Amino acid sequence: MAMHFDLKGNPDRYGNKSELLIMAAALSAMSILIYFGLSNIYKIDPKKYAADNKDRLHRMGFAIAIFIVALTCFIIYSTSKGNMRMSMRYIFAGIGLLLCLMGNYMHTIKPNYFAGLRLPWTLNNEDNWRKTHLLAGKLWFIGGLVIAILCLLVPGTAAIVLFFIATIVLILVPVVYSYRLYKKNDQAKSL
Repeated sequence: MAMHFDLKGNPDRYGNKSELLIMAAALSAMSILIYFGLSNIYKIDPKKYAADNKDRLHRMGFAIAIFIVALTCFIIYSTSKGNMRMSMRYIFAGIGLLLCLMGNYMHTIKPNYFAGLRLPWTLNNEDNWRKTHLLAGKLWFIGGLVIAILCLLVPGTAAIVLFFIATIVLILVPVVYSYRLYKKNDQAKSL
């Protein structure tokens, strides 16, 4: 069975069925851990809004677990068809949809130490957290949709390049925005 694929989707390593079973079991265990971890992490969060995030984190954990299970099914299907090329475009499109879903929740997350853009200046200022996550939520929703659509439309190598560039932008823009808010607030306090 094909066990590893190059960037163009061609199999470059073959293995036996037990390797596939181990990989599927590991991904399943990871999805269960993520789900239960995010569903219960609010219990140890020292921020005062920890209980407010309980339902949001539960839904986010469920969405991530479902994504990992779907990814596992896709990998099993792709490797079971010896002549089928596994296209990374579909995986990146799926990750784009997951980013879109996470962006939908991003603006509702209250300050915490486990989910969201947990930067020193967002954790110490609720207004900075709210504004940063409002921007990040919009960017991730729109950016995730754009990633999903473009990864399905462009050739494989271009989809990979596009995915990584878009992901860097989706992370850097809210971080820079948040830092600028922090500096602006810091300067206002010193006056």
